[in-house]
Amino acid sequence: MSRLKTKTVSNNPIQRGVTAGFPIFIGYFPAAMAFGLIANSIDLTLYESMLFSMVLFAGASQFFALNLIASGAAVYEIVIGIILVNLRHLLMSASLSRRTTAASIGARLMIAFGNTDEVFATASSSEGPIETPYLAALEITAWTGWVSGTLAGFIGGSFLPSGLQQSIGITLYGMFAALLVHNVQKEYWYIPVAAAAAGLNTILVRVIHLQPGWAFALSMILASLLGAAILPKVSETFREAEIEL
Repeated sequence: MSRLKTKTVSNNPIQRGVTAGFPIFIGYFPAAMAFGLIANSIDLTLYESMLFSMVLFAGASQFFALNLIASGAAVYEIVIGIILVNLRHLLMSASLSRRTTAASIGARLMIAFGNTDEVFATASSSEGPIETPYLAALEITAWTGWVSGTLAGFIGGSFLPSGLQQSIGITLYGMFAALLVHNVQKEYWYIPVAAAAAGLNTILVRVIHLQPGWAFALSMILASLLGAAILPKVSETFREAEIEL
């Protein structure tokens, strides 16, 4: 009897999606709490903060947008910066679209909206075609963790001292550092590219006095071009060295 029940549960794509998405929920919740706290500290309303997470649903770019908002950047600078940060999702969506069973445009748009880094990694690890109910349940579970965490963080920030609220802004740099470390573990030559981006941004803001939004966009583009020029050559050199060894 128990075996039959276990088999039924495992064959239910929605239940499998919720189960696979629950660890993402757990991981997103504290990060989203930090987002809600920071949003509260820069005087965004609860409605604005919740709409931010519900509609955008992109962790790193949301923290980045808060930083630009706090620095007084123009709306178009924030939009351009978010687009640049999220360009990687084009490749991830293209990869998932080849395996998903979703046929209608509406289903594909829904899947594209919920396709975050963690969702992509989880869905890609499954074998065979990715069922639409499974992927939808996976994404909704992750989305719920992010939205509920934002709400909890914003409300919690209302009771925290102002000094503590301001200190939570370090979370932004912690998240970006975590993203950098994740890539460095795969290929340490990302370090000079990241250093070049940081150096260019510092020069553009501190020396040339360019607005923060444009400085970030230009730094990202120039550093990406540098990485595209040197990283493939470096990786190929290391591969050849490993083969010789």
